[in-house]
Order: sequence, then C-alpha cells, then structure tokens
Amino acid sequence: MTDGEPFVREDVKAFLEMLAAVGGPKIAEMTLEQARASYLALHGMADRPARDLAVIRDLSCPGPDGPIPLRLYDARESREPGPVICFFHGGGYVIGDLDTHHSLCTEIAAQMDLPVVAVDYRRAPEHVFPAAILDCEAAARWIASSPEEMGRTATGIIPMGDSAGGNAAIVISQLLAAHPAAAPVVLQVPIFPLASNAMGSASIKEFADGFILTRAAVEFFDAAYQPDQSDPRAFPILGNHASAPPTVLVTAGLDPIRDSGRDYAAALSQAGVSHVFLEMKGLTHSFTNLRQAIPSAQQSLEAVFAAMRFMLARSA
Repeated sequence: MTDGEPFVREDVKAFLEMLAAVGGPKIAEMTLEQARASYLALHGMADRPARDLAVIRDLSCPGPDGPIPLRLYDARESREPGPVICFFHGGGYVIGDLDTHHSLCTEIAAQMDLPVVAVDYRRAPEHVFPAAILDCEAAARWIASSPEEMGRTATGIIPMGDSAGGNAAIVISQLLAAHPAAAPVVLQVPIFPLASNAMGSASIKEFADGFILTRAAVEFFDAAYQPDQSDPRAFPILGNHASAPPTVLVTAGLDPIRDSGRDYAAALSQAGVSHVFLEMKGLTHSFTNLRQAIPSAQQSLEAVFAAMRFMLARSA
C-alpha cells in the first residue's frame, strides 16, 4: 500500500486477484437468471460450510401477496422465551434468497445461541419497491407474535441483515417503532447497509470497480427495485432516528456503499442513540458470505457477534 491507496488485507487481495483472473461477465451484463445463479455460486464457493444445528426448518407466514417463505434456525431443539433474530438477506432486493445466506444464518444461530428466522421476501424486478419491505414487515410482526408454528416465544426481536437486508433491518425497526408489534425491537444489526443514496458519495467513486460490489451492480439493482427516492422505506436516512433501538452497525472499508452506512452512524450519533459502529478495514462488501475464501472475515464477523452480545447485555 502506498500513500493514497486504500488498505486491502492480504487474503482479500488474493481473493480479488483470483476473481480477476477467472474473468467472466459482470453482474450488470448477465440475465436475471444468470445473476441469481452467479450470486449463489459465489457464496457456495467462497463461504464456510453451513453448521449443523438442532433445528433447520422451513416455515411460512401470511403476507400481503400470499405466504412468505421463512427458515427457522436454532442451535437448540427447544428454549425458554427470549429474543429472536429476524434476518433479511442481501442481494440488492434482486438476487438473494434463503439459500444464498444459508451458511451465514447457521453461523449466526450457532454463535449467538438465539433463534434466527430468515425471510424470503419478494424480489425485484418481478416485484418492485415496496413489495420486499411489505413482506419483511409482515414477517417481523408475525415472528414478534410468537406463533405456534415457530415453537418459540419472542420477548423481543432483532432485525438483522446485510446490504439490502441491512436496509430492511433499519426500515423495519423504524416501522415497528411507529406502530409497535407484539414484541419490541431490542436491537438492530444492519451490516454494510444502504441507508442513504450512495450515488455521488466518495466511496462509490473510489471503489466503483474491482471490490466485489461495483457501481454498475448498484445501478443494476436500483433499476430493478425502483425505490422511491423520497420514501424512508427506501432510504431510511430520511426516517425518524430518535426512536431507533440500540444498534450494532457494520460497514466495510472497501465498499462502494460504505459512506451510506457512515451517514447512518452519524444520524444515530446526532440522535443520541446507543450504538456500536464497526468499520471493517480492508474488507469488501459481502465479506460475511466470503469467510472460506477470506479467512480474516470470520474474525470480523465474530467481532460483530461480540458487539451484539455486549449491546444485549447492556439492555437486559
């Protein structure tokens, strides 16, 4: 690294060089089916294997446009009442699903020793904004109601997600603050979220290409999702931050949407909200799903879990 160049971890550098050598079309150059298959293949190749858990069970809950598929993860067959993590996957609201984040969800459930319910919301372009958010809100409210099908009593919920799912985690916390669910939001965990419009930011210029997520991919997702630029459900930076729950907010140093997460950290600070802000230096967007190819990403993910445990203990 020389003056003016960003810090890149050695294992990240090796992985980026391998991807560059493989080549192939960029996500914005693929068909929708190819993009979704490529995303699943990347995580299958680069992430750690899924953990064995006592419970991995597919469920569904009522949604505004039919049943919403869910997947329950738990390291224990049964447990006492407690918090439940409501996980929203990344993928720009376009290419992710339950399977792309399966390994990560098993890791969260094992490390946090809490139930995790992953939400398979409707995706764009088949279902544009705000369809995904409507599904995420319906699922969060269903989980908070401790339905018999879940077999767990939620004393609180923890919206958590990466990228687009990080956006959803913040939005759902805002929606549930405005109109409370059966159980309160006790913590939110947005990981490299899109909280404000990233276009025009320093990070999207500096990391426009060559660091997993590209500016072209962000534009591809935006064109498919069609968010309303004036709606807090699209850009939660526009929402009410004074009512935000305790937060663990994570960004990646080499991420084109890094500054969007920083904007949200600043808003939380300005509002006096208790939070932990972790910027993972030398890591890219999606590092949570690249832990086999980038071993140091596992330690960074474990730092996120440590922050979550700290924040939950503080509010207990």
